[in-house]
Amino acid sequence: MRTWEQLLLQLEADIGRETVDKWLRSLKVLRFDACNLYLEAKDSFQALWFEEHIRSKIKTSFVNGNHRQIKIHLTIANSSSIPSKKRTKEKREASIPFQLVFDELNPILLLDSFVFSSDNEMTHKFLNELSCLSETGPTRLGTFNPIYFYGLSGSGKTHLLMSLADTFQKRGLKTLFVRAETFTNHVVSAIRAGEMSLFRQAYRNTDVLLVDDIHQFSRKGATQEEFFHTFNTLHLEGKQIILSANCPPQELQLIESRLVSRFEWGIILPLKTVSDNDLAPLLQAKAKALNFLLPMKIADFLTDIFKANTHTLVKALEALVLRLHLDKEHSIHHLTVPSVKILLADLLAEAQKATLSPDQIVQAVAEHYGIKAEDIKGKGQTKEFVLPRQMAMHFCREKLKMTFIKIGTFFSRDHSTVMASVKYIQKALEEENRTVVPAWQSIMKKCFS
Repeated sequence: MRTWEQLLLQLEADIGRETVDKWLRSLKVLRFDACNLYLEAKDSFQALWFEEHIRSKIKTSFVNGNHRQIKIHLTIANSSSIPSKKRTKEKREASIPFQLVFDELNPILLLDSFVFSSDNEMTHKFLNELSCLSETGPTRLGTFNPIYFYGLSGSGKTHLLMSLADTFQKRGLKTLFVRAETFTNHVVSAIRAGEMSLFRQAYRNTDVLLVDDIHQFSRKGATQEEFFHTFNTLHLEGKQIILSANCPPQELQLIESRLVSRFEWGIILPLKTVSDNDLAPLLQAKAKALNFLLPMKIADFLTDIFKANTHTLVKALEALVLRLHLDKEHSIHHLTVPSVKILLADLLAEAQKATLSPDQIVQAVAEHYGIKAEDIKGKGQTKEFVLPRQMAMHFCREKLKMTFIKIGTFFSRDHSTVMASVKYIQKALEEENRTVVPAWQSIMKKCFS
């Protein structure tokens, strides 16, 4: 439709061609009848973004050849039309008042109880300096902005962010800790309720914003759009931003490049998982924080069983403390390895299943394709070997949470080759490729069911 395209060209001058292409040109034109244009959004995020950012801009400027206003009717694919702001407001006024519920801090996750391995010495030193800086107020905190921590599950990212939030709050700074999933839920709720002003006031009126697991913004367009503006506002005002993710910024998947570049503005700190030698001290520190005296023989038993996953190890300890409190047949004074096996029987069973290794994945992929495991890890570049190799790399990344560098070392490949392989399989899955999807599902069932 010519009139619609002319409007899009006008909007390019206001919000940029990249934004128009992404959010508006991808809207499907269903039909047009003089004063009514019927559009279809691919999902609720696109529709909600249109309602929040565009409808008010074109309310009086979108007219036909007779200078009569054209009304836009927007629907979501396989859904009903989006309610107007007026109807949304009326519905909201008749319901519960809009409010944002934030994540609570865990009172036992303090900086003093975090066990740093020798590999994290630089991060440890920086954190100690950062906690001291907070005493002088927010102006000194902006020296490194943002602060970006990254590490695999179990490396302690959430513990560190919560402990920093607690430290800043005790210094009298207005501090907000939130998980990425919660931020997304707040964006969606605020847009639907027509309360973006309240959302922005909550997130931008703070001295320190800490967001955990930022990689979960992947594929969430409206979330990324709103976080981009939140980030800019806080950064320009010199307010501290602290982020965590499971990988460095350049390895984030399906996150807009403009956000990735901002994540690289400050300091990027790796957070490596605790080594086997540091597991026992970590467990003792956690037990102390829980006011629980953990016998060394029990600590050794737990670290031996759960050493492949530090996060699960800590969860096992917390479960042990809780179950001891509830189970009158056992007590801390008579705690033995056999009694721990009884109390944690379900977790021990799960740990037995969670021992999958990269070699096992390669073997499963090789068996599916009828080739040898050494062919997948070998130098062969024929299609017969390349696709299985890409598949194995994708599973190592997505299911074992290995870094691109570690995967590259395992397969004797450069990490850029690994990144390209993982992206290829991911794109094939999203596009429902008839060759890749059935193979992926079969291997998935064999390895992870």
